Amino acid sequence: VFLYHAIPAGMDMGIVNAGQLDVYDTIDAELRTACEDVILNRDPDATERLIALAEKYKGTDAVAEKAAAEWRGLPVVKRLEYALVKGIDAHVVDDTEECRQQFARPIEVIEGPLMDGMNVVGDLFGSGKMFLPQVVKSARVMKKAVAHLLPFIEAAKEPGAKGKGKIIMATVKGDVHDIGKNIVGVVLQCNGFDVVDLGVMVPWTRILEAANENDADMIGLSGLITPSLDEMVTVAEEMKRAGMTMPLLIGGATTSKVHTALRISPAYDGPIVHVLDASRAVGVATTLVSDTGRDAYVEQVAAEYDAVRVARAGKGQSDLAPIAEARANAFVVDFGQKPAAPNKPGRHVFADWDLADLRDYIDWTPFFRAWELAGNFPAILTDEVVGESATSLFEDAQAMLDRIIAEKWLTARGVAALWHCRRDGDDVIVDVPAAQLEPAMEAGRVSPLSGVPHDFATPMQTAHATHAIRMPFLRQQVKKREGRANMCLADFVDPAGDWMGGFAVGIHGIDPHIARFKAENDDYQDILLKALADRLAEAFAERLHHHVRTDLWGYAPDEQLTNEAMIREQYRGIRPAPGYPACPDHSQKPILFDMLGAEQATGITLTDSFAMLPTAAVSGFYFGHPDSAYFGVARIGRDQLEEYATRRGVSLEQAERWLRPNLD
Repeated sequence: VFLYHAIPAGMDMGIVNAGQLDVYDTIDAELRTACEDVILNRDPDATERLIALAEKYKGTDAVAEKAAAEWRGLPVVKRLEYALVKGIDAHVVDDTEECRQQFARPIEVIEGPLMDGMNVVGDLFGSGKMFLPQVVKSARVMKKAVAHLLPFIEAAKEPGAKGKGKIIMATVKGDVHDIGKNIVGVVLQCNGFDVVDLGVMVPWTRILEAANENDADMIGLSGLITPSLDEMVTVAEEMKRAGMTMPLLIGGATTSKVHTALRISPAYDGPIVHVLDASRAVGVATTLVSDTGRDAYVEQVAAEYDAVRVARAGKGQSDLAPIAEARANAFVVDFGQKPAAPNKPGRHVFADWDLADLRDYIDWTPFFRAWELAGNFPAILTDEVVGESATSLFEDAQAMLDRIIAEKWLTARGVAALWHCRRDGDDVIVDVPAAQLEPAMEAGRVSPLSGVPHDFATPMQTAHATHAIRMPFLRQQVKKREGRANMCLADFVDPAGDWMGGFAVGIHGIDPHIARFKAENDDYQDILLKALADRLAEAFAERLHHHVRTDLWGYAPDEQLTNEAMIREQYRGIRPAPGYPACPDHSQKPILFDMLGAEQATGITLTDSFAMLPTAAVSGFYFGHPDSAYFGVARIGRDQLEEYATRRGVSLEQAERWLRPNLD
């Protein structure tokens, strides 16, 4: 295209690869126009459009072009099926229009060739011959075809295509995570279900309203953080109160068959099913709308949940030590080995960390697991079963990362602080600069008289213009065999004086790109970007911890670990996060955020259930002692619960809500 215009304009010499030259008139018209828009500077959006269009032509060669020519020569119905199975959206609008011309009614295109193609996709996925990334690409093709047909269907005032069933899906109130929910929704749509996705942070009132308004066949709830478990119980209770009997599906990283059987199922009279992942969602949903298989399946699941409840009631659980006995068996630390005072104590704000630097710290294994591809990176790329799909997904991820970095789609913002502290029982008293707490004081979260959050009953320390903040931690109470300690994070802090830290990092700027992908009916790019943002947030947390160890705190200045070694946590020190096993109480996040001034520094906010916004965010504490290690608090006793409520300055009922997953 450049030569076509440059030669008449006076160019008389050029170096070209003649084997790659196309005849101007044979170049695809859409591609030719896009190239001319760039070369002739005809449109300010020309570069973006050409980059997007280039994805359709990536990796083509003579063999690929021959194969493309062959399938493009098939009858249009077969072309649509091929495009759906292969996830090719380059010609779907033209083919859908051609197909529409051959049918009496546009709805017949959806009910006929498009659904036939998606049935092939569903069969391949169900038989393990196709994997989630490919299914999501197929869904993108389907959505673009349907989007083209909708105006014709509406103009003819025809009803929409009748699916297998209608499902209301939502991430429950207080939770902002939706990658898993979106994947399940796409897979269900690919298998003929009508999915009404209410999004994230959805209150139970809206869920029930949507179910009634849409005459739904079932409701699907999702959640990632532990407070979401209680919200799911609330939804089940309200469904029962409303007299509903439709099936309720439960899914998400913190959910389980046991929790569903013990806590959610007793709250509702209708069928409740825990769905482990997207690959099982189709089978469960299909059975629940079956005239012949539903009743037997519902009875089977109910019997399984009854068995879980009976087993848990009769089995008993590991004995708990009284809290005093557990403390007597605390982890013994040699404080002669504690790290020296930080090189750069205090608060450090990072307004725009280089994304190219974070790329080198990405742990790719969880990325593939988000797409339900089992295996560790990089071995997964050559896996006999999922290797081809994983490699294609990885290439797409790298291409998107290139654009994210080159075009600055996202911004990495973070804050870290290092504070003087000391242990007091199972608490850590942290000396926070008074000026740092001013925003919290102005917002009423911290008393200007005591300098202590209202949740606490802690004396103020005024020396060096600091306020003493009490950070309570929980101790393991499950009885241990001889030689094993009942651990608490406070064990790693010297009562005579020590240092600890905190951090919060977030990846901002995703919303306009997600909106663009949604407008283009491109679930694949939508989910891919969210998954990459999550990986970048975790990479930022890893990179910042490395910066703390080697520079800010500086207790490991000569550390030279590979990314693989860091993923295996072969460094000194830990960064436990509120809501995770070593400190399972999510309600510690607001305290940590006030100590860091995290919202002002990073733009990260907390929901009522302590989920972080943006979703791609990580926060936690830094402990530097060489003996510090990760562990799980697990079950705690009533004695520790009551004492913890007192230490936090809250009611017993409030503490129970916060710690319910850790109680009997």
